[in-house]
Amino acid sequence: MRDDRTTREAAWERRTELPLFYASLVFTASYAVRVLATGASEVLRDVALALTGLTWACFIADYLVRLVLSRRRALAFVGRHWLDTLIVLLPQLRPLRVVKLHDAVQAKTNRPRRELHVRVIMYAGLAGILLGFSGALAVFDQERDAPGASILTFGDSVWWVCTTLTTVGYGDVVPVTPVGRLIASGLMLCGLALLGAVTGSFSSWLLQVFRREDEPEPPEDGSPPGAL
Repeated sequence: MRDDRTTREAAWERRTELPLFYASLVFTASYAVRVLATGASEVLRDVALALTGLTWACFIADYLVRLVLSRRRALAFVGRHWLDTLIVLLPQLRPLRVVKLHDAVQAKTNRPRRELHVRVIMYAGLAGILLGFSGALAVFDQERDAPGASILTFGDSVWWVCTTLTTVGYGDVVPVTPVGRLIASGLMLCGLALLGAVTGSFSSWLLQVFRREDEPEPPEDGSPPGAL
């Protein structure tokens, strides 16, 4: 039974991962319109709001379907899929599932998987870009009208996200609202994780390269290295 429910849940994930990734792009774009296009017509802003709600509903429906297919208790499912639960509450974090998308595309096209360090760097780079953009939108939306705010333009928000994700933290612009600081805490943790993953993977790749270069070449007569 456990293998059967796991198989059905995994099959559902493979079928829906790519459509839901496109839905996450629609969510981000419509949310960006709501945040940035303040001078746009009300019709455009209403359409963007409707698309935001519709895509969010898709994420919730996918979560509930997977919960039913798993046949687990709700608390057990939440504990096993804590990231998916967090994404349902905060759809801006959907880019963190980009590694699942990569695996689904690879399986659908029957392409061989790339080396581990390449996949880690690709995942961290794409997740950092999408997560940074979503975080910049969310922080700007919370901060621009707050009393005493230093993040007054979207450019300020992008600059702040760059310094936060890279753990530089100049402190020239900082969030002052409770929600903005909560988003900042999440971005700090994500920045540390992504930076650590890239650094570790790159270091591992360098060690592999240097190890291959330091290996002695086999003798021309075909005898093993060190043989008399």
